Amino acid sequence: MTILVVIAKECVPGKVKTRLHPPLSLAQAAELAAASLDDTLRAVSSLPATRRILAFDGIVPPGAAAGFEILPQVAGGLDERLAAIFDHCDEPTVLIGMDTPQVTTALLEPVFTDWTDDVDAWIGIADDGGFWALALAEPRGDLIRGIPMSQGDTGARQLERLRAAGLQVAFLPTLTDVDTIDDAHTVAGIAPDGGFARVLATMLGPDENGKTR
Repeated sequence: MTILVVIAKECVPGKVKTRLHPPLSLAQAAELAAASLDDTLRAVSSLPATRRILAFDGIVPPGAAAGFEILPQVAGGLDERLAAIFDHCDEPTVLIGMDTPQVTTALLEPVFTDWTDDVDAWIGIADDGGFWALALAEPRGDLIRGIPMSQGDTGARQLERLRAAGLQVAFLPTLTDVDTIDDAHTVAGIAPDGGFARVLATMLGPDENGKTR
């Protein structure tokens, strides 16, 4: 019995993925962010979750969120928003972001099939030092609240917090978050058949070797 939560913001130009500008325009960055979110929602839609929640900062949720409960995000820093999501949930919960469109059902399946009694939490570290996934058997916001976010040691600090609380932690694979254009190229290469890769290719076009710029 596990709740699945995707945290995302509405993909409005100038509000999402601004570090992709340049080389992308702000409108293109928002379009690419929307493709990332759509790929993420589709990848997790078949997982055997008891509830599917989109923790959303915005007005109009994406069409790919059909079948997801919409939970408005609270005000405050990212740690406060994540903490509020876990406080809202009352059974084992896994939360992921919208910045890893290469995520697959298989990557998250262990949380739903191999969550044994000796595992209290799962964490998926991002290669920029953050984390892309966090799962708690007993969701508690105080396990996240106060962790400095968007830093090179955010993942390490979150792991330290979990262990300091006496939790046994299992690990999901390390993934690349899409923050920069180099990240976008990396992720598109990992998942070349996804909508994210297709949108990026239409924006940048192929180089002289036939590869996406």
